[in-house]
Amino acid sequence: MNWGYKLMFAYGAFVVGIVILMVKASGENADLVTPDYYSQELKYQQKIDESSRTAALSEAVNCTIHDNQLEILFPKEFTDKKITGTAVLYCPSDKNKDINLPFDIQQLLLKIELPKKYKGLYELHLSWEVAAVHYYYEKKIQL
Repeated sequence: MNWGYKLMFAYGAFVVGIVILMVKASGENADLVTPDYYSQELKYQQKIDESSRTAALSEAVNCTIHDNQLEILFPKEFTDKKITGTAVLYCPSDKNKDINLPFDIQQLLLKIELPKKYKGLYELHLSWEVAAVHYYYEKKIQL
């Protein structure tokens, strides 16, 4: 085999490799974090303000997992106050596994039932309102 055939074989292998790579890449799911990503980005300063209010509380929000339940304990400042908000368990790898739960409670403990089939890394995005003041908390959770 002379050098011409070797060069043609190397070029053919390169072309086949590029075609395989393109076919695999076209099959990948490339979802944005949210469908309205850009409008959410413009509202990010509001999240920063809410997070700084949360950091200024006397104690941090406490999140634990017990018996397939996520237990969220709010700070003692909110005792006997109405807490309304939304708890979002965001799965970065699959948007179909996201869990979005609105809540309206009068006590400090919020319990969220977790599906057994959803395992992996999640981000808890917790936004709530007490007496017309908004708060925001974010934490990574392994289910």
